[in-house]
Amino acid sequence: MKYNLEKGSQTVYALQYHFVTVTKYRADILTDEIAERLGEIASDISEDFGVSIQNVNGGSDHVHILFTAKPTTNLTKFINSLKGVSSRKVRDEYPETRQALDSAFWQPGYFLATTGQVSIDVLMEYVEDQ
Repeated sequence: MKYNLEKGSQTVYALQYHFVTVTKYRADILTDEIAERLGEIASDISEDFGVSIQNVNGGSDHVHILFTAKPTTNLTKFINSLKGVSSRKVRDEYPETRQALDSAFWQPGYFLATTGQVSIDVLMEYVEDQ
């Protein structure tokens, strides 16, 4: 089993996450230009949290972000910052989004899952064979 490993002073880890958030009321307002800007904003914010953005994509009403993090990353703070800052910046830079949405850009909730570099079945087999 081979992982893409990161290293800290006394740790070795591989922490990847899949994050999804949805526009308020699932409004169809995410154009390609706005999605690209969201990727830039995510990259800027990630630097402050020691997070590395791997990919940003989505549809007209949602965004998917794949990222890697450190074991010490406060994921809640990172995601709250990501949603708050991106909401403010996109609404300021793209006034048409303000017209489509009253007070908030994103729905309050989100989806976050850890991703593995191997399937759970392969991992279970590996652990059983140890």
